[in-house]
Amino acid sequence: MAAGGRPVTCCCGAVLLAAALLLSAPDATEAYDSLDPNGNITIKWDVMQWTPDGYVAVVTMYNYQQLRHIGPPGWQLGWTWTKEEVIWSMVGAQTTEQGDCSRFQDNIPHSCKKDPVVVDLLPDAPYDMQIANCCKAGVISTFNQDPANSVASFQLSVGLSETTTKAVRVPRNFTLKTPGPGYTCGRAIVGRPTRFFTPDGRRATQALMTWNVTCTYSQFLAQKTPSCCVSLSSSYNSTTVDCPTCSCGCQNPKGTNCVNKDSPHLPSAIDGPGKWTGQPLVECTSHMCPVRINWHVKQNFKDYWRVKITITNFNFRMNYTEWNLAVQHPNLDNITQLFGLNYKPLTPYGAGINDTAMLWGVKPYNDVLMQAGNKIGSVQGELLLRKDSQTFTFGKGWAFPRRVYLNGDNCVMPAPENYPSLPKEPSG
Repeated sequence: MAAGGRPVTCCCGAVLLAAALLLSAPDATEAYDSLDPNGNITIKWDVMQWTPDGYVAVVTMYNYQQLRHIGPPGWQLGWTWTKEEVIWSMVGAQTTEQGDCSRFQDNIPHSCKKDPVVVDLLPDAPYDMQIANCCKAGVISTFNQDPANSVASFQLSVGLSETTTKAVRVPRNFTLKTPGPGYTCGRAIVGRPTRFFTPDGRRATQALMTWNVTCTYSQFLAQKTPSCCVSLSSSYNSTTVDCPTCSCGCQNPKGTNCVNKDSPHLPSAIDGPGKWTGQPLVECTSHMCPVRINWHVKQNFKDYWRVKITITNFNFRMNYTEWNLAVQHPNLDNITQLFGLNYKPLTPYGAGINDTAMLWGVKPYNDVLMQAGNKIGSVQGELLLRKDSQTFTFGKGWAFPRRVYLNGDNCVMPAPENYPSLPKEPSG
């Protein structure tokens, strides 16, 4: 809505086709993930229309990360205005606070905050409040798992701003939370205006002005302790090598940083502070991790061997929707068949080295890892791999993964000397 109270409409039909931009990933930028060195979330701010006191813009977030998605409770995007700008209205999202709008008499802006924070609308938002790629409760998938939902958009009408490309001020101090920390956003850079194509592809329109913001993720900024660990087992050894003790932290002496699953206080603990902030409430275990991944060498055939993967959730406060694993093992270039899993090879070290696989669940069978305490708080899948006679062996821990990542986070592995070993042959 403009300063005079008139609703502002944007010719955003072409914006409906913005997903076409996914066909071209951005140039390599600073990143923290060795498995996904070019992965980032790119924010495009497209000025679509000038108004008497500002402009209408469409803001779009593209997830170019292969392994990391944004799950519930969703993204939070913030920035700082450079002058006295206000947000007259929004479509497809809303700010968390209106701020002090006492200087306005008749037409009250949607937000007068100097540093607004924007969140997505829920899927049941009124139709006239929706825009393409909005209203997913802040969830953004990875492009590998669900390309159609790897984009998020909203529209805003900005007032008390300059109204030309030469004078308009670009916001600064962009932040992206999920809702916790982890992402670091660079400064907004004015670039080539985004082009949009009509459905028939015969006409192109473009934004009046575009600036881009790149946000990269660091596991070290996101959390002080790891979020997952790995246990190992095999059919040829009855010993299960559990996650290392204190993999994700240790129980304090009073045991107040975890809850036993049969505790009478569990319901109140789950509903208490932290339920919607992403802060875990874990079951009391020796490893204290929210999630454990078990790699089990299940069967051995003449030309093939079979692995069973089980993922267990020890977090009482969180369902892991659209989870994914990245596993490094030299035999993953010979995957023959998958059971209950989707697969995509990753080549972070260049062509010719195919030892890393991305695995995720099959909708709606096992793509959601339910919270702890639920009868189905674990998911499973299996791999059938063809043997290479020159390299395959069950000796010296070769059959177990070198690295395992959950949703892009590096999981704690047992020490190599503890891996299940082949039974010793009887002497004499």
